[in-house]
Amino acid sequence: MSMPTRIGASAAPGNANRLLEFLHGVGQMPESAATDKARWCLLDTLGCGLLGSQQPWGKIIQDDVLAGGCQGRSSILGRPRRAGASQAALCNGTAMHGFELDDLLSAALIHPGAVVVPAALAASEAVDADGLSLLRGIVAGYEATERISLALGTDPSSRGFHKTSVVGPVAGAVGAGVCMGLEFQKLQWAVGLACSCASGIKNFATGGGAGMVKRLHAGRAAEAAVRAVMLADRGFTAPPGAIDGKFGLIEAFGGASARPDLLDAQLGARWALDDVWVKVYPICGWIQGVVQLLLAMRASRSLDPAEVEKVTVATSSFAVQYNGSTEIVDTMDAQYSIPYCTAVALTGDPMNPGEYGGERIRDPQRRALASKVELKVDAEADAVYPQRFACRVVVLLKDGSRFEARTQDAHGTPGSPCSEQERVDKFSRLSELAGLGLDVPSMVESVRRLSSDTSVRKLMNHLQPAQ
Repeated sequence: MSMPTRIGASAAPGNANRLLEFLHGVGQMPESAATDKARWCLLDTLGCGLLGSQQPWGKIIQDDVLAGGCQGRSSILGRPRRAGASQAALCNGTAMHGFELDDLLSAALIHPGAVVVPAALAASEAVDADGLSLLRGIVAGYEATERISLALGTDPSSRGFHKTSVVGPVAGAVGAGVCMGLEFQKLQWAVGLACSCASGIKNFATGGGAGMVKRLHAGRAAEAAVRAVMLADRGFTAPPGAIDGKFGLIEAFGGASARPDLLDAQLGARWALDDVWVKVYPICGWIQGVVQLLLAMRASRSLDPAEVEKVTVATSSFAVQYNGSTEIVDTMDAQYSIPYCTAVALTGDPMNPGEYGGERIRDPQRRALASKVELKVDAEADAVYPQRFACRVVVLLKDGSRFEARTQDAHGTPGSPCSEQERVDKFSRLSELAGLGLDVPSMVESVRRLSSDTSVRKLMNHLQPAQ
């Protein structure tokens, strides 16, 4: 068939089963606008992974996996050695989620790429899948990510669950299973197994020392996804109603906000890939617009940080509640703090990952500036959240001068998308920062040329450093 068809009322009962049948059909999708968008998501996520692979948390995971003398056919970014598929997915997922630069599905409040892509890559290498199969898996995995997350609603996030690691094992299993060409029943088993791996809490977002755990959430989700697919392929069974059945994922995590009807609403009318947010700055998504506005003010008015009396940031109540900490102990604290990121935007280069660690987070000038930031709930921002991440910034100087700006859509969101060249530039910048000496133009060209005639293993050879 030319495209997965919309499923009618005659299909097997259950919202989740209808969704899975549709996603299984993505495995027959020809090259299309959707697979082309998947290609760009792959490139963006690989760039994030290269940088993340060289961070302390990325190296710790790699060292732990490789210490066991593992063997396999799946690549580990940043290392010349290979590992078993689930182990590679663990390493690469942790790396890809490793510096707050991986993509988002904004309305769904979730990171798709850092789970779906490492799971799809590891599974594809394990079975020597072709490039088109990989792209189909990414399409299916992103679709599963968005639909399951929307069906859960906002209650899980409000209660402290990290939806990336709750939904990730399931969506990653869908993506990996499509890459491998699993028959429908085995895909259903894999999803049933993955649902029991849903986990992850957001204590990292409270300030005062977040540690490295959030990076691991995507890695563990990707690992669980691949393990579930491999077990299902061997005949390990699971209940078919694990997503929307009694005590299933939606009921257990969704609470009052659960909307299982969103699992299969208007299947085929549009793709989750249309909603992808490519992050520009290595910080929490909710803060991207704030930094963008401040940089524009700084460029047009030559703002002197020493002359700043007060900065007011008006944004959603969610961001005010969870992103206002001034107790900056480590990199994650810095990346999640509106006050600290405000100070970076006024004094440094917020695109530079180095601004969020080491001595810079202890800089007295930045701490003083952060203390001058006041957060307020903005009614307009609350009205459009989480479909959009509106914010308003007011900078008051000591001489009484006042500057104000507002945005509904940070750059990189579907409302203000990054161009193809910006995506290539981001990948090139992150690859260079990783310092692995890789041939960046060749890597970009390999992703551009992925098709049914190319091998995923050959693609990954371009991303492996010399021995």
